[in-house]
Amino acid sequence: MLEITNQQRQHFEEKGYLMVPGLLDEEELSYYRAIYEDFIHNRVDASRFRSDLGGHVEEKNKTFVERITQIMVPSRVLPELLTQSLHEKTLSIAQLLMGDDMALDFDMLIDKAPYSDTPTPWHQDCAYWIDMPDKRAVSCWVSLDEAKIDNGCMWYIPGSHHLPMRAHHPAGKGGGALTCDASETEGIAVPLKPGDCVLHHGGTAHYSRGNSTSLRRRAFITNFRPKAMVDYERAQGMDHTGERKVRS
Repeated sequence: MLEITNQQRQHFEEKGYLMVPGLLDEEELSYYRAIYEDFIHNRVDASRFRSDLGGHVEEKNKTFVERITQIMVPSRVLPELLTQSLHEKTLSIAQLLMGDDMALDFDMLIDKAPYSDTPTPWHQDCAYWIDMPDKRAVSCWVSLDEAKIDNGCMWYIPGSHHLPMRAHHPAGKGGGALTCDASETEGIAVPLKPGDCVLHHGGTAHYSRGNSTSLRRRAFITNFRPKAMVDYERAQGMDHTGERKVRS
């Protein structure tokens, strides 16, 4: 049974992020790595939910198509994921940190291939979301590989979730990425071992360097907010797939 100590809860509340080691064991990692590769190599068709988070960088190498592969809502394509350990464990942690009413909002895969060397710009997740009366939200970032500084581990600006949201603007000409003014001098890097998890509040500013190494950097991410707010989003036509629904 997962437990969160008072010290861990206080760290999350104050700093806006929390590392939880060893969320997945080796057997679980093998399962998720296999599923991940099925998505990345199109053995599971999630093409309608696939995009390049690195599209903001001007293309120099015409042969490299995707710099940062993002696949939204993999559990919509493969519903069995909802009953497996990663979703169940991260939901449990989200509820322990932020309340029993926390529910899955969406999940996603983000892959930084070897030598793709494209940073994910500094941003706050809430910059992408519609305004909601209850702003509780947590993202659970589970590493399937060793995540180091030079292959793209997460960086956070401690306490940034307590301040007003920073001004965001498009990160570049291509893609839909947003960014805000921030730098590594403000932040702290959080390297992870395979199977570790780092959680962050929806208002915590974060970023990662590009993958300049020969290593993979695969992340499986679940995002939670109060069930009433998930319902509120859906009623407004927002489901995080990029397919905003128009309500009549």
